[in-house]
Amino acid sequence: MCETAAMGEGDVPAVLIEDYALLSDGRTAALVSRAGSIDWLCAPRLDSASLFGALLGGVEQGHWSLRPADPDATATRHYDGDTFCLVTRWSTADGVAEVTEWMPILLPKDAGSLEGARAALGADRTDIIRRITGITGRVGFVQELRLRFDYARALPWVRQTGSPESPELTATAGPDAVVVRGAALQPHGHSHVGTVEVAAGESVDLALTWFPSYRPAPAPLDAEAAERATRAWWQDWADGIAHEGPHEDDVRRSLLILRALTNRETGGIAAAATTSLPEDFGGARNWDYRYVWLRDAALTLEALLAHGLADEARAWRDWLLRAVAGDPADLQIMYGLAGERDLHEREMRSLPGYAGSAPVRVGNAAAEQFQADVVGEVMVTLAAARRAGLDDSARSWSLQRVLLRHAEQRLDRPDNGMWEIRGDPQFFTHSRVMLWAAFDRGVRAVEEDGEHGEVDRWREVRDRLRAEIDAHGVRGGRFVQHRDTDEVDASLLLIPRTGYCAPDDPRMLATVERIEETLIHGGLVNRYRTRSGVDGLPGGEHTFLACSFWLVEQYAVTGRMAEARELMDRLCALRNDVGMLSEEYDPVGHRHVGNTPQAFSHLSLVRAADALAAGLHSER
Repeated sequence: MCETAAMGEGDVPAVLIEDYALLSDGRTAALVSRAGSIDWLCAPRLDSASLFGALLGGVEQGHWSLRPADPDATATRHYDGDTFCLVTRWSTADGVAEVTEWMPILLPKDAGSLEGARAALGADRTDIIRRITGITGRVGFVQELRLRFDYARALPWVRQTGSPESPELTATAGPDAVVVRGAALQPHGHSHVGTVEVAAGESVDLALTWFPSYRPAPAPLDAEAAERATRAWWQDWADGIAHEGPHEDDVRRSLLILRALTNRETGGIAAAATTSLPEDFGGARNWDYRYVWLRDAALTLEALLAHGLADEARAWRDWLLRAVAGDPADLQIMYGLAGERDLHEREMRSLPGYAGSAPVRVGNAAAEQFQADVVGEVMVTLAAARRAGLDDSARSWSLQRVLLRHAEQRLDRPDNGMWEIRGDPQFFTHSRVMLWAAFDRGVRAVEEDGEHGEVDRWREVRDRLRAEIDAHGVRGGRFVQHRDTDEVDASLLLIPRTGYCAPDDPRMLATVERIEETLIHGGLVNRYRTRSGVDGLPGGEHTFLACSFWLVEQYAVTGRMAEARELMDRLCALRNDVGMLSEEYDPVGHRHVGNTPQAFSHLSLVRAADALAAGLHSER
């Protein structure tokens, strides 16, 4: 419940980032701790305001705790199959009980009425069900509910709206309302508390439903039917995953997490479920990741395509067409989950921050940056979609031609790079290579796929970019971070993916050697050396998990299979007990760092596993 305790440098909450598991309904998500406390929930979407914000402060910012009354109770937990139904088994001095919790996913056929169908398809309700089941003996549970709407800025009006036979609590503030059912709750200071007891074979369902305050409270769900429908939805999707090779369970769970971060109505793929979990405990490197980065989403799409999940690829392509419609000069590097453009960054002082890491930010100013590589990421991904059999519509190819025209107009402009630095823009080598890749895919679309476009012009620009990169992006026989430095950057590990050079090109091998010398800390890879000052931010950060997976991939495709397997095993061992990875890892404090679960980390795990599988096949 997010009390603080000294753990290494600074004050770190008792609930570590890796202590959280994800619940998802494909529109939003909740984070529940090992101690049984839901400390983060935004409704009805990931990027909505929080109802529970203890993750970024303490219990004062809102939580819903459910755990045995026995203070010495111990717990183990797992997801039930390929779902996000979380099962926690509690062992106490008096017996054993399980808590199964999930966020129902309702489809029109499950709703049972016209009103139910509208609620299932729209954003009229967000539900969490927590079922307590007795296994042996008799176990008492205590629940504590503290609701704080609008990022803990709104203290709701709470009233008893049920009966002794059907207890019900309703809380309202502004546009938000919540109804809680299943067991009696009584006021205790600014919280509501209650007890529940189950014997072997007994079960009690606790349910929380968010709904717009200007609508009547939704009817209670049939918990059994909601559980069946939710399990079936996740399992049906997971059954479409195609994967053969090492780390199969890791890949399946990572793809499921990517699906959980994908809005099932809009197709937008969020970078993470959280905002402002710090890259530097106690520091200011705290960013809101609940939005759709074109780069991250494009790379996620490639991972999904590689595993037979074409429907998600099509949905994301359609999302892209809607989001970037209009003047290409207005292209952003990130959007809201439905394609919203206004992601104004502001500080939320009502949330004191995880581990005292302030400020907590809502919105992201990186939406206003110029990141030259984004067009390349989109072009490469749409080319991969064509190769996978997802034909370009006339509208899609028209967009790609416009993107190339837009990229050419900005060809000589420095950018903020894929790490969205807040220092001076530079001519980043990775960005220049991705521009090369954009025009290369345009040329190949005409030459190999029969599309129509200014192929002679695109070929000329592509060749000009190669000459420039070879002249200014290479120093001392290796690729460099940008043209005015000798530093390397982990993004350079992505160059071979584009086809710019082979993985065993001497320049790449020299780059890898330099990365090993200067960017590896505790056996894992940093993005770049923050003390070089390139990012314009105070403090430092921890090793970046995606970059370490990229090194696995590079090792695998250059025949360094023993090192690839060893590093992959070490990385997969960093997943928490339910398979989640955050953005970064602290190899000294041995804990997760940054927003979680992080799409970039999980899609990079999938790609690394694919590279290992290909390397093992070539060894046979």
